[in-house]
Amino acid sequence: MIEIKNLTKVYKLSKKKMQELKTKETVKRAVDDVSLTARPGEIYGLLGPNGAGKTTTLRCVATLLKPTEGTVSVCGFDTVQNPEEVRESIGFLTNEIKLDPHFSPKYLFGFFGRMHGVSEEEIEARRKELFEYFEITEFENKKIEELSTGMKQKASIAVSLVHDPKVIIFDEPTNGLDIITARNVTDLLQKLRDEGKLVIISTHIMSEAEKLCDRVGIIIDGKKVMEGTLKELLTQTETADLEDAFFTLYKEHHKEEN
Repeated sequence: MIEIKNLTKVYKLSKKKMQELKTKETVKRAVDDVSLTARPGEIYGLLGPNGAGKTTTLRCVATLLKPTEGTVSVCGFDTVQNPEEVRESIGFLTNEIKLDPHFSPKYLFGFFGRMHGVSEEEIEARRKELFEYFEITEFENKKIEELSTGMKQKASIAVSLVHDPKVIIFDEPTNGLDIITARNVTDLLQKLRDEGKLVIISTHIMSEAEKLCDRVGIIIDGKKVMEGTLKELLTQTETADLEDAFFTLYKEHHKEEN
């Protein structure tokens, strides 16, 4: 289970960043008092526009960032007090973390498997299963730098799952992928969910969230504005689909802010 309680993350802005954002504020509140719970056996989607705070939230869950305020726990372990235990429980994927370009998918799969304490027999079994599923076998010995964007993404996903984690955290998992590879990824996430794992993803693609997620938390300007199943969201916003629901909430949020 993932439990986020009153999570706030504040960044200090450099003068250059202030100019880029065209603001006189010296700090940015990337995540603002967000609370949510995600459970085993479900796909929980963080939905929002770019810059809404989705990636920052997931990075706090994955122990890459420390909360300014609030707490995050994964499988009962606090991300600040017990980061090593949290990392053993999760598989984390983001486009901003790249595999080393000088090594091959096969080498990196084994390297990270051994880092997680996985036996050589299990590494081989997991590699065969995941490489066959994502059709990585034919290029498993090529350097990462020689691979296409889609191939790199496939390899990254496989490596992130080498230790068969209980919790899968994917930030924009289909971003930049062709339609076939994207479908492979979403099918895998559903398979992992059906195996009883907890899957939490971020996305700005409404149709993806609509088809994939059991529950959705909508984040706008760092704040969670609504949470629930698709049916609950549509009922509360009196809309026909998730895209309409999102824009209704977006307009309401900015009306309140102004």
